[in-house]
Amino acid sequence: MNKHNKNFEASLSRRQVMVGALGMTFAIALGGRADAAVLTGERIGQTFSPWVSIAPDGTITIMSAATEMGQGSMTSLPLIIAEELDADWSKVRIVPAPPIDTIYGNPGFGGMMYTAGSNAVTSYYIPLRTMGAQVRRVLLDNAARKLGVPVEELVTEPSVVVHAKSGRKLSYGDIAAIAEIPAKAPEIKPDQLKKPSQFRLIGKDVMRVELPTKVNGSAQYGIDIQVPGMLYGTVLRAPIEGSVPNKIDDAKAKAIDGVTSVVRLPHGVGVVAQTAWAAFAGRQALLDAVTWTRTGTAWGFDSDKGHDAFAASAKNLKEAARDWSAQGNARGEIQKAANLVEAEYRCDYAYHAQMEPLNAVASVSAAGDTVEIWAGTQSQTTATEAPAKLLGIPRDRVKLHDLLMGGGFGRRGNRDVDFIVDAVMLSKEIGKPVKVMWTREDDVHNGRFRPLSAHYLRAGFDPAGKLTTWHHRVAADRITPFMDPVRFQAGGGRDGMVMAGTDVRGYDIPHQLVEQLYRDTGVRTNPLRGIGVTANKFATEAFMDELAYKRGVDPLAFRLELLKGTPRAQKVVERVAQMAEWGKKREGRALGLAYIDYSGSQVAGIAEVSLNRATGQIKVHNFWCAIDCGVAIQPDNIVAQTEGSIVYGLGMTMSERISIKNGAVEQSNFYDYSLPRMNEVPEMHVELIQTDNHPTGAGQMSTPLIAPAVSSAFAALTGVRLRHTPFTPERVLAALKV
Repeated sequence: MNKHNKNFEASLSRRQVMVGALGMTFAIALGGRADAAVLTGERIGQTFSPWVSIAPDGTITIMSAATEMGQGSMTSLPLIIAEELDADWSKVRIVPAPPIDTIYGNPGFGGMMYTAGSNAVTSYYIPLRTMGAQVRRVLLDNAARKLGVPVEELVTEPSVVVHAKSGRKLSYGDIAAIAEIPAKAPEIKPDQLKKPSQFRLIGKDVMRVELPTKVNGSAQYGIDIQVPGMLYGTVLRAPIEGSVPNKIDDAKAKAIDGVTSVVRLPHGVGVVAQTAWAAFAGRQALLDAVTWTRTGTAWGFDSDKGHDAFAASAKNLKEAARDWSAQGNARGEIQKAANLVEAEYRCDYAYHAQMEPLNAVASVSAAGDTVEIWAGTQSQTTATEAPAKLLGIPRDRVKLHDLLMGGGFGRRGNRDVDFIVDAVMLSKEIGKPVKVMWTREDDVHNGRFRPLSAHYLRAGFDPAGKLTTWHHRVAADRITPFMDPVRFQAGGGRDGMVMAGTDVRGYDIPHQLVEQLYRDTGVRTNPLRGIGVTANKFATEAFMDELAYKRGVDPLAFRLELLKGTPRAQKVVERVAQMAEWGKKREGRALGLAYIDYSGSQVAGIAEVSLNRATGQIKVHNFWCAIDCGVAIQPDNIVAQTEGSIVYGLGMTMSERISIKNGAVEQSNFYDYSLPRMNEVPEMHVELIQTDNHPTGAGQMSTPLIAPAVSSAFAALTGVRLRHTPFTPERVLAALKV
């Protein structure tokens, strides 16, 4: 398991924590084991800041505030510090940071420790560079004192301070042994940070630090954890959101060998047993032995009928909507349009489908005043806040062991961290450590889904054929009120997770209006890889392609004209067109293009598809992608993440859907929730365009490209536009008949 320094939090005074939030406290010294190692180590040696410690043997401990779920953040963030510190990377050891928001919180999420939205690098980039530069300056000051020379005469090489005039050197370990740490960190101005041309680590292909442990099998995920005296728990949850147990007949469950307890919970019925299989069998025995209240707004909801209602509302211009964003005078100008084009698009619910099922271990003390938790979570903040609230204890009485995750995609970051709360509730009731594991069926039936959405778009052209007006109405389930009502209220009732990506940033369209029509179906929702951008960019980019064809203009030329004021955007579009040899004739195949400005990252993709007209099966043969996400911390990792993002988008485009009947999820497992198989994955061609712009995101930026690119390629091939994801064979055949 992860081992945090037990004395670390206790050693921080209130003043040090508050000052540390500004990166200015240095007066902390901790000892530790000499054999500290990545993922299992403790910080050792002299603590130069809450982020960096250096031992006399030269070992450098760097704290990692972002959780690792396969995206590389555990390497990227420490690498940023190491760059400005001028550290020898081979001497760096990385330790997950404890849940102290005031020091380690993500600036992009209001100071929460939260890893999501491809946000970690872009938000931590400058603060961590500054922190690394501060520690480097303290090393230089101490070296100057030791050598008796002006600090201006000193330079650093990897983990060494050099005085060129005398030829003397001091290793960082030597300095750490005698260092005097100031109470206040030295001021570092932005122009004192390295220029990109000086980078030794950033921009190079540095191997992810956790990969060796994954290769040799020593990596520990939440599902691997065993603690003394542990029992196993599982929860039969309500089939429909909002229902609670009514009557429970637990006789058959308790009769199963190994079952020790059946526990009524507010949201279901827990089964605790000596083995996981006994717990699962006990839960199975409860299926017909529990009745549920008919509470919750999801009762009676049908997703197919709901989609029709959503679409009707989006198209009904008389139905009141709330402005999400506006530019120019779209309402007035669209009435003057010489040519008006309109279209509708739809997106189904989708499931996160992370490979490691949800799980957590919790051990509540006999007095109920402390709890120890082992889990992989996207938010250390919520993983400690929710149990503290449940138990009525201060948050610092919650000890979290933050473990690797077998995928997250947004599911492990919701506000109530339901899988952790399950374990805490059962441990509190039983008085022993309990490991809760969700089966795949639990995870599908009780998932928190990408929302259902319907889109109505209108575009107006002037007499010269210029696109002047854009109007987009979105009817969708809300996410933020369900996931995080506090954030929703603080944001004035605006649901940015649903509406993200509705803008057509980068395109020269003077009059733009986006409206939101929120719907509360009662279905559980959550951000999913690509958040609202995946659904919204399917609508906007497929519609953009449709407009090009309506005007009789090549879709590439159409976009390049609209992007003429955005050079970075033009470059990625031009480059991906070159990669795919746009314009080349292909027998039985066609190409489709999509472009996105995703939180500043410029991404363009082209899909090459063919169609089996007898079965309605679309085959994506190739996908080309060009991405400019600014400074590339780990180029090879960005390419890998882009490839994974493409595969993820392919699933939501071609096959992945959740349907709801009478408020309940119809799917159960991967036999009826279909992920892309290896023979369905296209050849992927990814090119990273490195620039010196502030780093933006890479982990999910290509996911939203797939659906519009495939839709447009299909239209180029058949003359028919696919408007509803996923593009199942049944939907394809139906579209061809229209």
